[in-house]
Formats: sequence, C-alpha cells, structure tokens
Amino acid sequence: MGFFLETLLGGLMTGMLYSLIALGFVLIFKASGVFNFAQGSMVLFAALAMARFAEWLPHWTGLSNKFLVNALALLVALAIMIVVAWLIERLVLGKLVNQEGIALLMATLGVAYFLDGFGQVLFGSDIYKLDVGMPKDPVIVLDKVLPGGVLVSLEDLIAAGVAAALVALLAVFFQKTSTGRALRAVADDHQAAQAIGIRLSRIWVIVWSVAGFVAIVAGIIWGSKLGVQFSLSLVALKALPVVILGGLTSVPGAIVGGLLIGVGEKLSEVYIGPYLGGGIEIWFAYVLALLFLLVRPQGLFGEKIIDRV
Repeated sequence: MGFFLETLLGGLMTGMLYSLIALGFVLIFKASGVFNFAQGSMVLFAALAMARFAEWLPHWTGLSNKFLVNALALLVALAIMIVVAWLIERLVLGKLVNQEGIALLMATLGVAYFLDGFGQVLFGSDIYKLDVGMPKDPVIVLDKVLPGGVLVSLEDLIAAGVAAALVALLAVFFQKTSTGRALRAVADDHQAAQAIGIRLSRIWVIVWSVAGFVAIVAGIIWGSKLGVQFSLSLVALKALPVVILGGLTSVPGAIVGGLLIGVGEKLSEVYIGPYLGGGIEIWFAYVLALLFLLVRPQGLFGEKIIDRV
C-alpha cells in the first residue's frame, strides 16, 4: 500500500507540473485561437534568463544573499519575458490580425525557432545549474499509519504546491476579472471583440506576458530538477497530450488532463512496464491522447463544435 501511495503521489505531483506547462498553451489559444508551438521555447528561454542572471548578478552587484539574488534574477527574467511578449505582438501577431489560423500557427513556429537560437546567443548552450533553495532530500510520511511509511520528495511536493497555486490564480483571473472576460471574448471572435472596443494589441500583450510568467515558473521548477539545458524545451511536448485530453480552451481541463496523465504514466510504468519491457512513460501520454482524438476530439472539457449546413 505504501509503495502504491508513493507512486500515486509522484504521479500527481508530476501531473501538476504538466498542467502548469499546458496552461501556457491554453492561455495563448484562448486569446488568439492558435496553438502556440513556441511555449516550450519560452520555458527554455525564461529558465536560461533566470539561471544566467542568478549567476551574473553577484559579480555585477556584489550581493551574496542567495534569496536576494534569486529574487532579483526572477524580476529581471520576468521583465525580459514581458519585453518578449510586447515584441511578439508588435512585430508578429499585430501584423496578422484577422488572418487565417495557419498563418498564426506558422508565426508561433517561427517565434519558437527564434527564441531557441537567440537564447543560445545571449546565454550560451551549456547545462546550467539553477538552485532556488528547494530541498532535494526526500522525507518519510505516514510512518505511524503504514509499515515503512511513504517516501515523498520535498522538492516535488513544493513544486506541485507552487504549480497548484498558480493554476488556481489563473483560473480565478479568467473567470472573475474583466481582463479575463475580455480574453475569452477575443478568443471567440476577433472582429466582434474589436467592434465592442476591445483592443487586440493590449489583450495579446497581456496574455503573452502571463504565458511568459507561467513559462518562468515552469522553467524554474523543471530547471531546478533537470538542470537548464536546451533539451528542457522538449519537456513542453508532454503538455501537448494534456491539452488534447483536457480541451484546448479549458483551464480546468489542463489541470485534470495533467493529473490524469501524470498518474497514468507513473502507475503504468511501475505496474505494466515490467511486462512490456519498460519505457511506457515515453509514449503513454501520446497513446492516451490519440484515443481521445478518436472518440472525443474536443477533449474532456472542450466545447463541442457543431457545424450547421
């Protein structure tokens, strides 16, 4: 029982991190109606900015307090991502208002390749350590209830808690604020939103800035766990099945989809993997997403599209 709970908790914590990255996809899709293939590159770019400025700032400012250095590096990285968001709107999206979805899709691919290359030019291409003070050692809990207790990673637990808090905050932002409602209006119809006085340029800068902040948090968490390296952008690929499973326009769907995939891949790797030779974690999420595409293409919480002829 203890081992099952360890696996279950590990899956839930990993799933929450998947949900966090998936939120970036959902945010952009809700505002522009296009799938943002640049989200993985944004996570990498934000993590690189955070890691490199945390390394550079002590030499530039003489600060030795790690907390202050990390806080200042976070502010600088956030400012950079806001500038990136503004430039994307001014130089890319602003030129493609009311264009076909494929044009916006190709634009995000171009942004992704640009951020990958420009990040390497600015910050280098080595593997960088990102230490934000999260404890690495696991702890044993429920030792008085279950024999041997349950081994829990404090780093994963804290990361999952931060991700859950941010997910909840964004859900409230979309549902309860006037800006969030404006974002939903833009997602439904660009021209109608403009007709009632909603400025697309302002909305897109806001949503890309929020997506940039999500990318920073995701980049810090995954960078702390795996090191900041260019393969980090591939972690975002795990969020693709999450948004397919939950629905491209649903914030709750991103949460539920991430949890289902996180738990499913952990349990299947542990309990089914030995019979199939292992490696289930690599393809489980994509097979599950494929099955959903066959039976429910809009996802668990996505809106069903009805074409009238």
